[in-house]
Amino acid sequence: MILQALTDYYELLAGQGKISPPGWASVKISWGLEIDESGQLTDVLPLRHPSENGKKEIPVNKELPAPVKRSSGILSNFLWDNSSYMLGVDLKGNPERASECFVAARKLHLGLLESAVSPCAKALISFFNTWKPECAQNNPVYNRYQQDLLSGDNMTFYFRGRMVAEEPEIKAVWMNSYGNENSGQQMRCLVTGQNAVPEMVHPAIKNVRDAQSSGAALVSFNAPAFCSFGREQNANAPISKHAAFAYTSALNYLLADRNHVKLIGNTTVVYWANDGEEQYQDAFSALLDGSSDRVSDEDLESLMDSVSSGNLYNYDGLPLNPANEFYILGLSPNAARLSVRFFWHSHFGTIISKLKKHYSDIDIVSNNHDKWLHMPLWALLRETVNQKSSDKSPLPQLAGDVMRSMISGGRYPETLINQTLIRIRAEHNITRGRAGIVKAYLIRNTDSNQNDQYREVTTVSLNEESGYTPYVLGRLFAVLEAVQQGANPGINATIKDRFFNSACATPAAVFPILLKLSNSHLKKWKMGRQFFGQNS
Repeated sequence: MILQALTDYYELLAGQGKISPPGWASVKISWGLEIDESGQLTDVLPLRHPSENGKKEIPVNKELPAPVKRSSGILSNFLWDNSSYMLGVDLKGNPERASECFVAARKLHLGLLESAVSPCAKALISFFNTWKPECAQNNPVYNRYQQDLLSGDNMTFYFRGRMVAEEPEIKAVWMNSYGNENSGQQMRCLVTGQNAVPEMVHPAIKNVRDAQSSGAALVSFNAPAFCSFGREQNANAPISKHAAFAYTSALNYLLADRNHVKLIGNTTVVYWANDGEEQYQDAFSALLDGSSDRVSDEDLESLMDSVSSGNLYNYDGLPLNPANEFYILGLSPNAARLSVRFFWHSHFGTIISKLKKHYSDIDIVSNNHDKWLHMPLWALLRETVNQKSSDKSPLPQLAGDVMRSMISGGRYPETLINQTLIRIRAEHNITRGRAGIVKAYLIRNTDSNQNDQYREVTTVSLNEESGYTPYVLGRLFAVLEAVQQGANPGINATIKDRFFNSACATPAAVFPILLKLSNSHLKKWKMGRQFFGQNS
């Protein structure tokens, strides 16, 4: 289901011209190698441009032939790569391997361009025939830009001021090569249902948090234990070359859009609408992040009310349709591969109604210090972590489990309440978020509708009518602490610090002691009667 949804999304984006066609990809390029008719390197073109904040120079994105999948092997990209492949030189102190990389690039380019006749193609052929890596130091152009070229960034070729990859004949050569299926047994593609030779190694997926920077695999078989019926690699899950390119391109497109990627624990979350409209992603992002300068609490409330009721809602100029299909995918790193933490597919209105229910469950009256009407997920997870520790990240599994509960309407994970209670006992501090977690857990994970005791305490604000003993004792404990603080302003340790855990475990033994202490505090506090008159 995941691969089919991503493939469909790719076809939609390709039809809208938002994504590269099959065989092509957006590649980060820092340098252009200008060559002349004889294949000589005549200039190096800096292609970097200032970042948004203007603090550094970043590579430019160019549409070039799709990259190969490589780990430690030697495989060259067509028309672009780093200095080891394009020039046969590097700064890694391994000239033999750099030479092997250049030989691989020469073999690829000469093999694909052997029948090409355009001046551009002939110039590129001449370059690979005449360039000698061991003689690079004799080239004045190379010497001038040596440090830049050896930085490890990608470079591509230019001829007469134009990128070689834009030459029609060379584009046709690449497409003919890319379109030819590899020899092998045809199998039914699990995505398209068509018979095709399966792609044995799928393109890499990048920008997943903590995964390998070179990319990781979503579909991969690398050991005999994972294989069956004598099949090797991805023949165990046969997917055609086009489908493999499509789903990886769509996923890389989503992951590269930093405005619509959420990092929840160690889970990277992406989401998209069936019709490709970004307003659905914007609205979902706002609901996860909470109010901001752009979206107010009133806007979010109106959005949830309208969409969850099945009505259209105008968001940033687009009427959001509750019946539109919406997808949410959570990925986590697993060595050189990716683990699917969760995948959810439903109508947009259904998902929003689940989010609305979640915010209703955790809602607690604000102390007027919080900036959100509804506490976002990252702030909620922060309540389970010791903020004085060096690692303030929530448990990896917990983040994904809570996200799944939010969008599915299912039970909250037991780990959520356990970690929250641990922090309450350790810190003796019940924050708005922690109170909200306890309330939400009791509502969703217990049958509170049939339990009068729970129903009395799972309210948004103080329930003065509740007669549930633990609830009443909690209120009494707060009053006794207030009396102590009134009698001893600025006291470092209150009864909460000394007696909270024991009061929870053995209230019958502790509360008589606290009540006796309160008499002493009341005597010391001359304004006690005024306090109770104003705050009862």
